[in-house]
Amino acid sequence: MTSTQHHSANAVRLHGRPAVRSFLEDPCLTIADLSMVLLVRGDADQETRAMPTVTVARIPQVMHDLAALGVRSVKVFAGTTHRDSEASGSLAADSLMVRAIHAAKDAEPGIAVMTETCLCGYTDTGECHLTTGGRIDRARTAEVTAAQAVVQAAAGADIVGPAAMMAGITGAVRAALDAAGHTDVAIMPHLIFDSALYEGYRTTMDATPASGAHRPFQLSPRQPEAAVEAGLAFLAEGADMLLLEPGMLSVDTLTSLKQRTAAPLMPFSVSGEYMRLAPVDEATGQRDFRPLLELFTMLKRSGADRIITYAATDLARLLTG
Repeated sequence: MTSTQHHSANAVRLHGRPAVRSFLEDPCLTIADLSMVLLVRGDADQETRAMPTVTVARIPQVMHDLAALGVRSVKVFAGTTHRDSEASGSLAADSLMVRAIHAAKDAEPGIAVMTETCLCGYTDTGECHLTTGGRIDRARTAEVTAAQAVVQAAAGADIVGPAAMMAGITGAVRAALDAAGHTDVAIMPHLIFDSALYEGYRTTMDATPASGAHRPFQLSPRQPEAAVEAGLAFLAEGADMLLLEPGMLSVDTLTSLKQRTAAPLMPFSVSGEYMRLAPVDEATGQRDFRPLLELFTMLKRSGADRIITYAATDLARLLTG
């Protein structure tokens, strides 16, 4: 038998029978791999928005549904209609974020609640930072972001997520949490590439910065080495895990970081991925989630520990069926 014949026969034996293919496959994507995004708004849900939102009143039922499906975590985003130059709303004891955290943890204490910890939803400019004299004030930004993290932790957040992509903030958050007695609250900074895939989120949550679509500290897609170094720097400051976004455009960073750290790595499949890879079937009005399922399978085999997605509930139902 020639080598070509042997290879052909071997391929038939390995792939010809469904039972053998199933036996040899690596572990597939599971429901436990998925974390659900909750975009919380104070007004009633509106189907006309680009992305699905939820009110605080609806969160308990959403959490019960997720628990029944086997989803183990949620990532909460919430802003406010009260915005000012000091981002004071981010520290309010009765903010929408605080109420959302309470609603989620009260409904299902066993589901991990992750938060976005950033000032962009609270500044009158929509920027992630504060300014002094017209210039970015890193020290004040870190101070207020750290105080915001403490407020979120006090409300019950399990994992806080600094998202300004600014050096020093993770360390400030860790110090503030520890000083407030929240030593068991984890930190997951966002490692963010500049991308056109955030628009659905920005329009839904009124989160477009006044200066334009590009935030100053987000990473250039042309500098993957800088992304890896930024991630390692966050870990050195005290981060416990890293969020990478957009999920499908940061796979090289994911694989590089996987070789250099044991910290959990969690790609965030952002709004643009949801809109494009879960297209609506015009005939039925239903979304087709199979392309997202393929993406997430690829992310898992590339080293993702968990995947944060707007489609966790729908994919969980798909995986169950």
